[in-house]
Amino acid sequence: METTHTLLFVLQVLVAVALIGFILIQHGKGADAGAAFGSGSSSTVFGSSGSSSFLTKVTTVLAIIFLGNSLLLAYLATQNMKQAPTSLLDQPGIVLQQEAAEQDIPAVIEDQVDAQDSDLPSLPTE
Repeated sequence: METTHTLLFVLQVLVAVALIGFILIQHGKGADAGAAFGSGSSSTVFGSSGSSSFLTKVTTVLAIIFLGNSLLLAYLATQNMKQAPTSLLDQPGIVLQQEAAEQDIPAVIEDQVDAQDSDLPSLPTE
């Protein structure tokens, strides 16, 4: 699944760069008016009809591929989000077993503690 995302993302970048290039190559609507005043036939490379037909078709195909690829990437991203847990409460708990450490603390019996040997003040009794 990860390789599919990578391939679609690479295709998205390549189509975007090609789409930008083809849009920048196209002549604007005002370019035809300049040809009437002596700039000549600068667009005869693509044939007698000029580059408008060829470049428009290629731009349209690239735009359709870009849109379809964008929708597919968005769909796959939402499917991955549905599979991933959204909260810590959605994840199963991990229980670690810890051994109880035995503490060697002797039990203190009140009768054996002499109040005079202690540095602590004695509690008032009622």
